[in-house]
Amino acid sequence: MSALAIRDVWKRYGAAPVLKGIDLDIDSGEFAILVGPSGCGKSTLLNIIAGLDIASQGTIEIGGRPMNGVAAKDRNIAMVFQSYALYPSMTVRQNMTFGMECRRVPKRQQIDTVNRVAKLLQIEALLDRKPSQLSGGQRQRVAMGRALVRDPLLFLFDEPLSNLDAKLRVEMRMEIKRLHQRLGATIVYVTHDQIEAMTLATRIAVMNHGEIQQFAEPDTVYHRPANLFVARFMGAPPMNTLPARVTAEDGRLSAMLDRDGIRLPLPTTMNAGAYLDRAVVLGIRPECIAEHNRRFEDGAVLVEAPVEMTEPTGAETIVLLRLGGHDVLGRVAPDIRLKPGERARFALDTRKICLFDPVTERRIE
Repeated sequence: MSALAIRDVWKRYGAAPVLKGIDLDIDSGEFAILVGPSGCGKSTLLNIIAGLDIASQGTIEIGGRPMNGVAAKDRNIAMVFQSYALYPSMTVRQNMTFGMECRRVPKRQQIDTVNRVAKLLQIEALLDRKPSQLSGGQRQRVAMGRALVRDPLLFLFDEPLSNLDAKLRVEMRMEIKRLHQRLGATIVYVTHDQIEAMTLATRIAVMNHGEIQQFAEPDTVYHRPANLFVARFMGAPPMNTLPARVTAEDGRLSAMLDRDGIRLPLPTTMNAGAYLDRAVVLGIRPECIAEHNRRFEDGAVLVEAPVEMTEPTGAETIVLLRLGGHDVLGRVAPDIRLKPGERARFALDTRKICLFDPVTERRIE
């Protein structure tokens, strides 16, 4: 049974739809992430699940129970907000027990629950402090602890790490992942950060303009994006997309880049025969464009291209080069020294090439 079932949910403000017929089934114990650009509707959807907003149309079920008309406090959910939403006048312990007191949970059970959750989150030493005495990461742990003492059917996270610095975001990301592995809880998590989505989720729902573009496991979303939007949105840097044409040579289908005449053999599993001699959009990830002596198992094509710019990151160097008359990004080893303006040889791994229909923008299977 789905822990959360969303059926044909619409949200309109006046005549303008913010959500357009959302359908999702999230399984018990799943870590589902809603990701997309600002204004895509992901936080609106989370608020409707939580009961903080009302859908214009459609149904929400939590644990098999219809939620239409059920108040937020009666939905057996716990929410962690971007702003932490801690009571500044209360200690950490009081923040964590406040909800239990409102529900008249016995005092002994409150103490045991707080101690258990505090140990899980490693915040035992903070229980008698107030939020103003805590760092951002500690406040986020307390906000999670306040949610965990509920033992709800569903945890909802609304961009919980966006207020933290880069180092703390990495640490808290690991904490949240460990927490999910320990508890096996069902989590719905909203973020605009693709790294969070890729590293935390069991499945990712990519949203744009109020619609689900793809809902799949991270590896599928990354390597087999449903359409051009997903291909260009997911990944840091995102997938390169270039105009191309499907051709046949020696019985093998290839994608020929329009300007350079470079032929890239297509994966044999790709059914692109219907697009022979037709225009397509070719997608190739930056990590599939590397230094010329990089060893790829099969399907590597060597090309020469001008280097426009380099961006050393320490672990690798991002290279902006011209291919097929377009700027594309590649990843080379950090010891490869390339200079803007020079021509260099690159190896292209064609095994993970994607093709997209230029009209529908859907990926060609």
